[in-house]
This record gives sequence, C-alpha cells and structure tokens, in this order.
Amino acid sequence: MRYTVLLALIFLLGSGVKLRAQTMSKDELIFLTGEWKGERFADGRPKIPADLIERAKKIGIEEAWTVLKNEGYKNQFEGNWKMVNDSVKVVGRVVTAQFMPSRPDVEMKIRERGKKEGRKGNTNAWPIEVLTKGDVYVADCFGKIAQGTLIGDNLGNSIFAKTGNGVIFDGAARDLSGLAEIKGFNAFVRDFDPSYLEDVVLMGLNTPIRIGGAIVLPGDLVISEREGVLFIPAHLAEKVIGISEFITVKDKFGHAMLKSGKYSPGQIDNQWTDEIKTAFLQWLQQNPGETQLTRAQLDEFLNKRTW
Repeated sequence: MRYTVLLALIFLLGSGVKLRAQTMSKDELIFLTGEWKGERFADGRPKIPADLIERAKKIGIEEAWTVLKNEGYKNQFEGNWKMVNDSVKVVGRVVTAQFMPSRPDVEMKIRERGKKEGRKGNTNAWPIEVLTKGDVYVADCFGKIAQGTLIGDNLGNSIFAKTGNGVIFDGAARDLSGLAEIKGFNAFVRDFDPSYLEDVVLMGLNTPIRIGGAIVLPGDLVISEREGVLFIPAHLAEKVIGISEFITVKDKFGHAMLKSGKYSPGQIDNQWTDEIKTAFLQWLQQNPGETQLTRAQLDEFLNKRTW
C-alpha cells in the first residue's frame, strides 16, 4: 500500500499538481464503507451512534475479537503498546491520519496548500481540527520514536477537550507527566520521547491506514484493553457489541454456577439444557443490572453460536 502511495506521489510531483494532506473523497469513503447503512458525517465517515459507543465501553476485547474473527475479519487487532494511563479505555469512532517521512519539496507544497485553507501549526495538529465528541485520533507514524512525537501535553489537552477521548499512535508522544495530568485521557503509543516532532509530514487524513498488523478505516469503532486495541468495522459494531454483551453475562452466570457447584464445567461449556437455560433467565432476573433477555432471544443467541 505504501509503495502505491509513493508511486502516486511521484506522479503528482512530476505533473505539477498541488499537494496537500490527501483526504478521501466522500464518494470513495462511502464506497469503501458501503456496508454501513446508518448516519454519516458530512465527509461520508460512518457516524456510529453515541449509545453504541457507551455500550462498547463495557465489552471485553477478547469477546469482540472472537466475533470479528468468526465474521472473517482477522486483521483488526494490534498489541505491544505503552500507555499514559492503563486504567483508562480508549473507545470511540476513528479519525485516521497517515504520516510519512518528510521531504522538503512535498512538505512545502502541503504547507502552502494548508495555509491557503486556513490550517495553522504543524501538520500533526491538522487532524485535531476535524475531531468531534466521541472520536479517537488514530495515526500511522510508521513506528517512529525519536522525533516521532505526534503530541505533547498541549495537543493532548486540545484533543481531550474536543473528543473526551484519548489517542492511538503508531509513533510516540512527549510530555508524559503533563499528559498523565489530563484526567480521563489515555494514549496508546509505541514509546515516549523528549524530542520534538521532526522530519514527518501528514500525507493522509481520513484515509485507510495500517496500524501494525491491523487495517483501519475512518469511522471504525475502536475499543481497547491493556492487551491492545481492536478496530471494529462500523457496520459490524452493533452485532459485535450485542454478542459480546451476551458472552460476558453468560460467562458471569457460568462462573457463579461453577463456584456454587450447581453445574459442572462440562455442563456450562457445552450446549445448554432447558434446565440450565431456565436457571440462566432466573439468574438474570435476580441480577437486574445485567442485560435482560427473553427465552426467544436466548435461544437465538445459542442457536447461532460460533464462539
């Protein structure tokens, strides 16, 4: 993919076309995310509802990963991160940015075009301008650490004020102590470094990117745990969340039954009998804080079980 982008870049330079941080056209973004049938932002990015994002904050990454894998989506997880605050989850709609090593002629043209469009500051600040509440700034900075620090505490405060969320960078951040003072903020980065950002330029904004071994599209739902981050295609968000919620409550019931000795592991881990199904529904009624199900809904989940 990067080879293709570089070829396109060489062509554009040779043809004299003015360059900027490329954004995907609305039609192209809708084409790539065509399975999503819900509301979209003005630029075509899928707009996952806020209530789904709130529900996503409560599901486990293992359950969600299993659902995605069974749907054929095998390249959505990335681990091996350092964090500002490992007790804070980063969950929300993705805004993507792709950075590349800079070269003077390219960066000059991008900055000139950005200035005419009213953009200010370094190009790493430009993605922040498009962020809205519930978004997560996700950036491919090709794993750069020294001089690959996409944000410090100033930009971190700006991001959190706009989104109420953290960031995910295949790159670095600086000002760790200052970032740690932002209550509710977290950053998944490859490392922290005291250096300033240098020799890096924004080449793509809200375009498909690669984060380690994961493919990420604008509008994806990202969830996180200390193990890493998982990018869920927008059109699968509701399904993944619903099944993950069921798996979570099913496991809670199973743990309770195993601890009490009422059922054996073999009974809990295999196809449930009518007796266990009835016991599960009764347990839900006794725990009103858990997701409630009817017998028909329970049978539907169990009949379609692929996890």
